[in-house]
Amino acid sequence: MQIPLQISFENAEPSEAVRAAIGHEVERLEKYQHHITGCRVAVVAPSTKHRHGAVYRINIWVTIPPHENIVVSHQPSDDRSHMHVEVAIKDAFAAARRQIETLAQRASGKVKLHKVEAHGRVSKISAEEDYGFIATPDGREIYFHRNSVIDNAFDRLSVGSEVRFAEELGEKGAQASTVHLIGKHHLSEQNHRR
Repeated sequence: MQIPLQISFENAEPSEAVRAAIGHEVERLEKYQHHITGCRVAVVAPSTKHRHGAVYRINIWVTIPPHENIVVSHQPSDDRSHMHVEVAIKDAFAAARRQIETLAQRASGKVKLHKVEAHGRVSKISAEEDYGFIATPDGREIYFHRNSVIDNAFDRLSVGSEVRFAEELGEKGAQASTVHLIGKHHLSEQNHRR
């Protein structure tokens, strides 16, 4: 990066462990996108009067030439794992990587703006680790993370849940960038048609 990494802390004392975790995530971003010229990160801890049960908010600003800026303000309202700053940092940077990937795909003309979402069923889910896999009709398994599930529906997913999803290429292969749980009403209509 041309501009050194800037990290600020709100409602908390600066922490070398947190700085190191952010530095590691920025290095991963730079491997993913070589043209980053600057990155600012704000770690916002819960205020002292709202500490119990409150979550960290991570704000990220990434500058990519010529005129692109990625902004992530990550504060899941009901994700209790974000009471831990390290988890909040990882998830915020995962969101930044998804935005950077979308930007790169648009620049290369690979993104279709009205792409039809694929269908599948949840084949594996790990609530403790915040991820799962979707089995597709063509026999593949697509990885997804809690943050990819729309409408905070991750906790309502189970093995066999039918979903619609948008597929993208991630660092380790195919993954779902968005996952929509298909409601029971939709499932009953499909079963009725069979």
